[in-house]
Amino acid sequence: MASILFLFISFIFFISSLTAPTNPSSLYSSSHFSHAQKKTSHRMIKELNLHPNLEVNILKSNTASSDEDLEVSESELVEKRLSFPVLGDSGATIADLAHHAGYFRLQHTIDARMFYFFFESRKAKSDPVVIWLTGGPGCGSELALFYENGPFKLTNNLSLIWNDYGWDKVSNIIFVDQPTGTGFSYTSSDQDIRHDEHGVSNDLYNFLQAFFKAHPDYINNDFYITGESYAGHYIPAFAARVNQGNKNKEGIRINLKGLAIGNGLTNPGIQYQAYTDYALANNVISRSDYNQINQKLPACEQAIKQCGTTGTDICQLAYNFCQQIFEDIISLIDNINYYDIRKKCEGSLCYDFSNVEYLLSKSSVKTALGVPSNIDYVSCSDLVYRSMLNDWMRNLEVGIPALLEDKIQLLVYAGEYDLICNWLGNLRWVHAMSWSGQKEFVSASNVSFVVDGKEAGILWNHGPLTFVKVLNAGHMVPMDQPKASLKMLELWTTGKLVEPKKGAVAPL
Repeated sequence: MASILFLFISFIFFISSLTAPTNPSSLYSSSHFSHAQKKTSHRMIKELNLHPNLEVNILKSNTASSDEDLEVSESELVEKRLSFPVLGDSGATIADLAHHAGYFRLQHTIDARMFYFFFESRKAKSDPVVIWLTGGPGCGSELALFYENGPFKLTNNLSLIWNDYGWDKVSNIIFVDQPTGTGFSYTSSDQDIRHDEHGVSNDLYNFLQAFFKAHPDYINNDFYITGESYAGHYIPAFAARVNQGNKNKEGIRINLKGLAIGNGLTNPGIQYQAYTDYALANNVISRSDYNQINQKLPACEQAIKQCGTTGTDICQLAYNFCQQIFEDIISLIDNINYYDIRKKCEGSLCYDFSNVEYLLSKSSVKTALGVPSNIDYVSCSDLVYRSMLNDWMRNLEVGIPALLEDKIQLLVYAGEYDLICNWLGNLRWVHAMSWSGQKEFVSASNVSFVVDGKEAGILWNHGPLTFVKVLNAGHMVPMDQPKASLKMLELWTTGKLVEPKKGAVAPL
């Protein structure tokens, strides 16, 4: 391994000396790795106005494991029925609308526990079951729950108000804090911290088995995996794991119907190439900047190839080199918000999600949720972020074609103004993906995605594959375009988010 790494570093030095004006040795020292990684993750957390007290929830003494609420076997959940004071009208047609929070003791770990929320549909228990995965890697699902597509929004005075466009209006939805150490999920051993999609997807699959065992009424419901950002890695791996479990008859059969990736990072080899093209097309950088930054692309592409699909120590090298392309762009754009290039960041603040930390740090709230008093809410975990660096540059698209051939639906959507996981890079990897319907998808005409008589997006579709460029949205589509995202979910899960036939009208 050492000799391979030396040869590869030598190759990078050679490429860099031909293409980059900087001194390559300064880019690849071990101290630079640590500083750059910490700087990037710290900056991204601070720009959301999040200030977690801990890097990760690891309780060495683990006094919480003796808490009566958490005495669970390896295959069971501990769950609490919740009763939130929520302002406004839910619009629910269900008489007994159930909300839950709980912990699952993860199998094949030393002492890891996964925290989750489950909200029954406001419309019908027969609606699909949807699981939402927040990215990061290492950010808690509560960011989406309270600011994007959860049942309620969080006001400035920490009150809850019903979200008119929560995804629970058309689905039974689960939000999970994962990987271990994220949000309210915790362990007593750092050996339980995950480093790759094998560990992540197995944990999620085991949780799902326990969830359906505890909620057998939902076993036959359609099941969909959704999420955004770094979940572009989690979702394909998790979907493949569920599909494999079904084929191997490992446990409860999960009625997997589809996976939806929102502004995701799925195929870095293609998506990092799109950064400069997207930035130039949107007048974020100049042509000379474009030409200069593009000199770093060949070495980045080679590094990603060396990383491959399985993940090795070389993958951290690929991360550091390729991330420099993104860093070079944002160094030129002053205070433009790279999650939404229409907006400016004020100082170091691009969004203010701090209220979620204030709410979830309250002892009364933790008690209501069944969270032990000595567990902190870790909004975004630096340690989980860094632990996944060998996974970052892996290509997770490789597992998707087999799912498509099994008629499992794939929806990829992206807000048009997001830079960090931009729509252009996402459309390119979807086009480049080799499967039986690739030619037809690439040649398919795009059509308008229409909501309430207005164009909300541009849609491409063939067979089980659909791509939507969501208009007037940034990285967090359900936050920026809540009505359109809800309608998109509803049409997709009911098989109606497809290219209209000749003479038909676009989805309403």
